[in-house]
Amino acid sequence: MSTRILIVDDVPANTRLLEAKLLAEYYQTATARDGFEALAAAADWHPDLILLDVMMPGMDGFECCRRLKADAATRHIPVVMVTALGQPSERLQGLEAGADDFLTKPVESETLMARVRSLVRLKLLLDEWHARGETARALGLGTDPFATPSVAGTRALVVDDWDVSATVTMDALPKEGIVAVRARDGREAMALTQKESFDLIVVSLTLAGEDSLRLVSALRGGSRTHETPLLLLAEPESRDQLVRGFDLGATDWLTLPVDDNELRARARNQIRRKIYQDRLRSDLGSALEMALIDPMTGLYNQRYLRRHLTGLLESGQGRQLAVLMVDVDFFKKVNDQFGHATGDKALRLIADTLRGNIRVFDTLARYGGEEFVVVMPSADRDDAVQAAERLRSAVEAAEFKCPSGQRIALTVSVGVGCTTDAPTTPEALLQAADTALYAAKAGGRNRVELAAPT
Repeated sequence: MSTRILIVDDVPANTRLLEAKLLAEYYQTATARDGFEALAAAADWHPDLILLDVMMPGMDGFECCRRLKADAATRHIPVVMVTALGQPSERLQGLEAGADDFLTKPVESETLMARVRSLVRLKLLLDEWHARGETARALGLGTDPFATPSVAGTRALVVDDWDVSATVTMDALPKEGIVAVRARDGREAMALTQKESFDLIVVSLTLAGEDSLRLVSALRGGSRTHETPLLLLAEPESRDQLVRGFDLGATDWLTLPVDDNELRARARNQIRRKIYQDRLRSDLGSALEMALIDPMTGLYNQRYLRRHLTGLLESGQGRQLAVLMVDVDFFKKVNDQFGHATGDKALRLIADTLRGNIRVFDTLARYGGEEFVVVMPSADRDDAVQAAERLRSAVEAAEFKCPSGQRIALTVSVGVGCTTDAPTTPEALLQAADTALYAAKAGGRNRVELAAPT
């Protein structure tokens, strides 16, 4: 996955330092010297993350961030504000402007990279939900974009065994209308999440007698808390713990002692993002199910697939994109020998197998008959071929029996088409994948073929 990061700073030495750190991790970078250049670059280059200096001539970082977050085309891009001061009032001003995080110069490399990885993962998921929402609206099925939501009435779980810190947090959140519930240890926290739903979980990394990071891992892996924002509270010197926490899936952090105003701002930002994601998922679930879902497999249909591909390519999110065309081998024999009811069950099994072996931000659709298509954003040729081989192997290993109990061997052939530097269209990508699919079938079936670059 090739990630684009825009660096905005009027001091060339600062820009070069950040560029060197990011290039060493194989990120793509671009630079802007002030807020005006940053706004233009964000609109034209579609970065995945913006590192934004606070003090700049003409337009400072706060105003630039406000404008980025006010524009529907750029508001979903994570913004990390960077400053030499780092005063609580300045951090609060940045968060109020919509910044996703705040780093103080000189920026420590491990902390920077942990935040970059965390925010880029989130951006990729939000890109996919945003693209699906745009697809639904273009087809007349989605609702209109909604205004900034209120966090009043949302629920937060505070996991903290230190009464002083917990009291500050439990007193601050209700000022935003957030209902706060406290757990004193990880065991109590896990039990509460099984009984209740939360919009934010605040975890102290200073829990006595237990590993707080193990709790973070368990919360991120839990079915009910998998997408719940996790805000970490840590001592200023606990940098290694914070870095590890972000790698485990935490979404934000705050150093002790807790600042009331900063906590409230960070809680608002995290909960609003979750509300946006939940509403978008709900809208899509009801609208797309009626018109864009294949009723037999529960997958998207070809109508959705083509519009979604068009949206990805037109928005710039498809600058690195792979399309996998998957066809069931000798499927007519299954229908002829065992009947169409058995054939339908086989297709549902294959659909479930494919769905269980793709990334959460990939799109899987039934293209027609016994053909399926997987759309993989931010995937290069190697990523796509590896994914195709994984899908082929998973189908081959799947157990399927007809009503009489006889095992039926199911296999698929896969054709892979990828974007190049040249402009392309949905039709050209699908045709490339289809041509590769025919090559896979001609080569003996139950295999993967990669389309030649065009």
